[in-house]
Amino acid sequence: MESDLPIIIRPSRDDDVEPMLAIYRRHIRHGIEAGVEDTGTPQPDDLKDRRKNLRSRKLPHLVATRSGEVVGYAYVVLFRKRPAYRFTVKHSIYVHHQHLGRGIGRLLMQALIDACAAAGFRQMIGYIDAENGASLALHERFGFARVGLLPGVAYRHGKWSDSVMVQRSLGPGATQPIG
Repeated sequence: MESDLPIIIRPSRDDDVEPMLAIYRRHIRHGIEAGVEDTGTPQPDDLKDRRKNLRSRKLPHLVATRSGEVVGYAYVVLFRKRPAYRFTVKHSIYVHHQHLGRGIGRLLMQALIDACAAAGFRQMIGYIDAENGASLALHERFGFARVGLLPGVAYRHGKWSDSVMVQRSLGPGATQPIG
């Protein structure tokens, strides 16, 4: 059975780009009316360049695979570009729609938290659709607190949607200065 096959979390590679983009495109297009222009979707070369840039900055970019197939991915970017924010990252996790509810997001989240803590980051930030109960519950299980609500910032499924901002400390968080 497929559910008996192990899920492997590893750093992404260039040959993962196409399956990652397929996952991303489905998530981004889901609930958006036909005819709405999608100018922000990266192309394969864009994602390859982004991965290279993230790796050079020691920012994790991970994939989850099952039997060699990419079934999810996760990454972080700096929360803000200014130097004062260099210890805070914003994360994203995407799971293939046919593999939701199988623990892939949980495995990616744990690996991402571990990699960010090991790299010396102190805070993780995330933005989640307020109606995405599964993602909100996952974040709560991993110690993320709801720290903000952005009302009506997205338009999907024919209505305005809110985003929830979540935050989690890593390592000593904000309790100790950088030494």
